Amino acid sequence: METFSASEMATGKSADYRAILFGGLIAGTLDLTSAFIVTALRGGSHARMLQGIASGLLGADSFTGGTATAALGVLLHFTIAFIWTIVFYLASRKIKFLIDQPIVSGVLYGVVVYLLMYYVIVPLSAAPFQMPHTPDAIARDVFIHIICIGLPIALVVRRYSK
Repeated sequence: METFSASEMATGKSADYRAILFGGLIAGTLDLTSAFIVTALRGGSHARMLQGIASGLLGADSFTGGTATAALGVLLHFTIAFIWTIVFYLASRKIKFLIDQPIVSGVLYGVVVYLLMYYVIVPLSAAPFQMPHTPDAIARDVFIHIICIGLPIALVVRRYSK
């Protein structure tokens, strides 16, 4: 097991891990909470929403998998949040603007994540549905991606990069 000195804990390698850990956990939690709220407001089932996430990997069979595929949906959701955090973190090591301007970069990153998820990743997945592209849905989902994903990731990465 790797150990860290006090100075490393404050500024070294462990800060890298904490940026990724906390960024992924916060973004994943905020985004999943927003999905639960939107699902509840639409009268939907939270288990079915989570199975919808798992359907990106399993296809329509996800909806007959019960609690197991709902749990897989949670795992996949947080995996994706950690991947987005790692991508931002690695980019911030090369592009200092991402650290110097976390609000602007967080807003922009939220939009980029939305565009890639809704127009590339989900369409290429096994999900048996299309993401909504109505003006209301786009506005809501871009807002959620900015507030729940882009800004938290950018702010957490900045916090552990200084």
